[in-house]
Amino acid sequence: MTAAGDTNPLGRYLRARRALVQPDEAWDQGHRRVPGLRREEVAFLAGISSDYYNRLEQGRDRNPSEQVLRSIARALRLDEEATTYLLEIATRKSPRRKRPEGRSRSVTACARSSTPGHSPGVHPRHIHGRPGR
Repeated sequence: MTAAGDTNPLGRYLRARRALVQPDEAWDQGHRRVPGLRREEVAFLAGISSDYYNRLEQGRDRNPSEQVLRSIARALRLDEEATTYLLEIATRKSPRRKRPEGRSRSVTACARSSTPGHSPGVHPRHIHGRPGR
């Protein structure tokens, strides 16, 4: 996936950096299917729940605090440059899609203008089951 079309750069970066960290002897519990730390190990070292770390890596939570990001950076043994990059991609806002031309009016304005007999400043009232009251 290209960087421009990547919808989860934070998760991609976390996965890549997690794979680079070699587990210590205390963590190594036999054969590992993938290189690096497990998600649960990163979460434990960072002092956050493994569920929260999973949500960050999967892009289901995109607003981590700076404190959480710095804790993850320490767990992943990132240097200052890599930590700065982590903070940057985590706080980068994804570009918002522009509204198609001709759709600049709000829904409320469209609804008011399409209400028969509506004039500015007059708000029609309808109580369910009792029209005209």
